[in-house]
Amino acid sequence: MNRDRSAARGAASAVTGPRTPAVAVSFLAHGTTAGSFASRIPALQEHLGLSAGELGIALLMVSIGSVTTMQVGALVAHRVGQRAVLLSTLAAWSVLLPLAALAPSLLLLCAALLLSGVAAGNADVAMNALGVRVERRAGRSLMSRLHGLWSVGGIVGAGIGAACAHVGVSAVLQYAGVGALIVLVALCSWPGWAQAAQPDAGRPPGFARPSGRVLVIGAIAFAAVCGEMAGTDWSAVFLRDVVGAGPGAAALGVVAVATAMAVGRLGGDAVVQRFGPVRTVRAGGVVAVLGVLVVLGAPSSWLATVGFGLLGLGVSTVVPLAFAAAGRLGGEHPGQQIAAVATLGYGAGLATPSLIGLVAELSSLRVAFLLAALLLATIAVLAGALRPARADGRA
Repeated sequence: MNRDRSAARGAASAVTGPRTPAVAVSFLAHGTTAGSFASRIPALQEHLGLSAGELGIALLMVSIGSVTTMQVGALVAHRVGQRAVLLSTLAAWSVLLPLAALAPSLLLLCAALLLSGVAAGNADVAMNALGVRVERRAGRSLMSRLHGLWSVGGIVGAGIGAACAHVGVSAVLQYAGVGALIVLVALCSWPGWAQAAQPDAGRPPGFARPSGRVLVIGAIAFAAVCGEMAGTDWSAVFLRDVVGAGPGAAALGVVAVATAMAVGRLGGDAVVQRFGPVRTVRAGGVVAVLGVLVVLGAPSSWLATVGFGLLGLGVSTVVPLAFAAAGRLGGEHPGQQIAAVATLGYGAGLATPSLIGLVAELSSLRVAFLLAALLLATIAVLAGALRPARADGRA
């Protein structure tokens, strides 16, 4: 009798909770789509003959779509389930990117990228919510590895973009092909995204206004995301316009950033265990600044690509450690403190693409990246805020 009850509970758990491999695949799929998109940004610019400032405005639409709808998306997911939101938004994103590549005007490109941002941002929220469920069921930390897998997906997507650019495949065909693959993967993963039988209880957490130490931690996340967005969204343009790289070589800048971030995230837990969060983040800030300086002084595309890799490695663990530090300060509601830091981080994603485009329009891309290096330097200066509140605490 007891054996039968135990088996029944095990079977119920298997079908009512998300499974780790399926959730891991969702992170890979999301990262692959993001990397595929970023690697062909120069093609979007060339298609419409956009200036750096106009391209910055278009890229700004992605972040606006994400940031302004995440709270609504969280409310929808709270009622219909994260996996329904995840499947629908991944499918929508896969359709919207080819439409963006076909846009006949800047206005329609902005509209397509705005909707792409809505889909990408809400897919991000849904897959992270499923990640939390998996982590709780496993009883151990998994989120860092899941985010590392997102970076691996970014490598795959950027690699596809580099290869397509090299052989002359259009961005439209690339986006459509990757999108079809992602939808197929999502449909296959759907059973493994199953959620608990009971709906989420209580009211979803809202916006938490940052204050005090949380504001400092948020500033660290802001600087890190600025560096990441600069490398992801503008590395291909920098390599093409400033260094003189061809389309295929230019796309490798995104590959370098994504690869370095994947390595840093997948191995970051061991580094933190040995050196602690403060020294890890402080060293990361220094490495990120060094990477930008290498980019600015590089006489060749391969050396500049190495610099972008150093930038990605430097910022790779900063945001996860900032979230962990904020969670320790949350008292009865740690999620609210994490939400405050996340809001500042997403704000960086909102501002960076357009700011770099604006500075490049008024001055040059070199000046824009120099300003990014100065911002990244604040990570090393403010890293002490990540120190655990208790002497025996660990990040």
